[in-house]
Amino acid sequence: MKACKSDSEMKLKGIAVSSGIIIGKAYLVDRSKVKITYQYLVSQEQVSKEVKRLEDAIRTTREQLITIKNHMPENIKTHSFIIESHLMILKDSMFADASIQRILNESINSEWAVQKSLEEIREIFKQIDDEYIRNRIEDVENVAERVLRNLSGEDQKDLAGIDQRVIVVAHDLAPADTTELNLEKVIGFITDGGGRTSHTGIMAQALKLPAVVALETATDLIKNGDILIVDGNTGEVIINPLEGTIAGYKKRQIQQEKFKSSIARTSHLPAETLDGYRIAIKANIEFLEEVESAREYGGEAIGLYRTEVLYIKSKTLPTEEELFEDYRQVAEIIAPDPVTIRTLDTGGDKIAAVAMETDDEMNPALGLRAIRFCLKEPEIFKTQLRSILRASAYGKVQIMFPMISGLQEVLDARAILEQARQELDTRQIAYDHDIKVGIMIEIPSAVSMAEVLARHVDFFSIGTNDLIQYALAIDRINEHVAHIYEPFHPAISRMIQQVVAAARKAGINVSICGEMAGDPLCIPILLGLGLDELSMNARSIPFIKKIIREISMKDARLDFENILKLSTAKEIRGYIINRMKALIPELEGKGYLYS
Repeated sequence: MKACKSDSEMKLKGIAVSSGIIIGKAYLVDRSKVKITYQYLVSQEQVSKEVKRLEDAIRTTREQLITIKNHMPENIKTHSFIIESHLMILKDSMFADASIQRILNESINSEWAVQKSLEEIREIFKQIDDEYIRNRIEDVENVAERVLRNLSGEDQKDLAGIDQRVIVVAHDLAPADTTELNLEKVIGFITDGGGRTSHTGIMAQALKLPAVVALETATDLIKNGDILIVDGNTGEVIINPLEGTIAGYKKRQIQQEKFKSSIARTSHLPAETLDGYRIAIKANIEFLEEVESAREYGGEAIGLYRTEVLYIKSKTLPTEEELFEDYRQVAEIIAPDPVTIRTLDTGGDKIAAVAMETDDEMNPALGLRAIRFCLKEPEIFKTQLRSILRASAYGKVQIMFPMISGLQEVLDARAILEQARQELDTRQIAYDHDIKVGIMIEIPSAVSMAEVLARHVDFFSIGTNDLIQYALAIDRINEHVAHIYEPFHPAISRMIQQVVAAARKAGINVSICGEMAGDPLCIPILLGLGLDELSMNARSIPFIKKIIREISMKDARLDFENILKLSTAKEIRGYIINRMKALIPELEGKGYLYS
């Protein structure tokens, strides 16, 4: 977060998670973390009472969440899966059972037990390389926070009682909090905490509330009644703005509303350039309940279905039937369009379900994870593969292997897939015998070997998040170097170009499923590269489609040739911004183009 002061106004910079510009008064809500100042041992006689206290608090929390779910506004019922996931966390053995066991084994008070369980879960999630999955720790923290408040008897503070037209300012808001906001009065919110892929952000989008998160110090700098400008497109928040600033943002506000309306009206049109080049736009999802939302935003298929949550959430491995039922439903809902299911993309040490001894790794991102873990544990791998194969009888399903570094991994994975096929044949269970099998290109060695790999798979999907991280040797979550994580680095464009060329030579499709696919400024580059598909978070789809329909393939290819002549990420970013202003003038002044 950046803060700067100009005369009497102050600007903060956070992460924009729900678009729109709002101007209004600040309303501070105390959603700071419950401070557990007492950690103490209890006598054997008190242990059972502590267990009952915790069980009562968990039951109360469950009742509160069920009430919230049952009273969700009709327009966000499709997002009830977020509250369901919180209810699942309450039942999860890593949280509830582990906390109770700590009271019994260590004779400690309930609050301390919950805190210790939460810290253990945090450590597990920290090691998960997939940002979307890693950020699900926020949901666990939201649930723990509610339990701790109920343990302390602290009032949960009813947000539905807000009776003024305001912008809510909080340290953090849980998804459940956002569903309780009085939408006739609350026009948006900002928080100190949160992240780009948080469920709170998803709820804000569903409620059409502009929101900015990760401001860090907003609750320290803002007072009740302060006038705020919140730009949910750029992540900028202005405290007590000058009259000229307010006038400028009011003008931009009107322009944006008109622009958003035009985008919404065309979100279900195909993504086709001015000169007729068609590119498929698909959605990345984590839960089957997100499929309907992907459709609503104009997604043409599911380009990436992450499957890790089904493994992480429990201490018992998901059965073949449990996996199959989940995959089957996704396949049926999205049919006749395809769903690409990514096989397990984490390590055994992060899967709470795996009852096995695993050593701590110094660098888990480079360790035993994804396809490496699956090849080491073929029975776990085959269970998932059989489930995916069975689901392919109910819709168009594709299999995708992550973190491939070379050909041998592809051959070994295909050999295990063949075993799974034979086992289903023996059981006389139907599946699509022509199911497509692809790989993720996210390791530099796979880029170098792309021409060889392309001869052994049906499609490529480039995972730009990891590819950038591994190519530039950048830890995206290390605050000291995260700013160097740069999708516009010239090396990245060249690597993608090499992969696309290999796919073209082999006659297979190539897509991108990383964050670059949903970044408006990356679209000219990706179009110029000639990709077949882009897969992104559903909320990005309407705007990305709009941009594609405003650009010609001829211009994109010429621009890419010019970009290849540039030597730095700064030069490339500046070039694209200038070109976007020239190609799509209506973006100018609306906050969509930023440097």
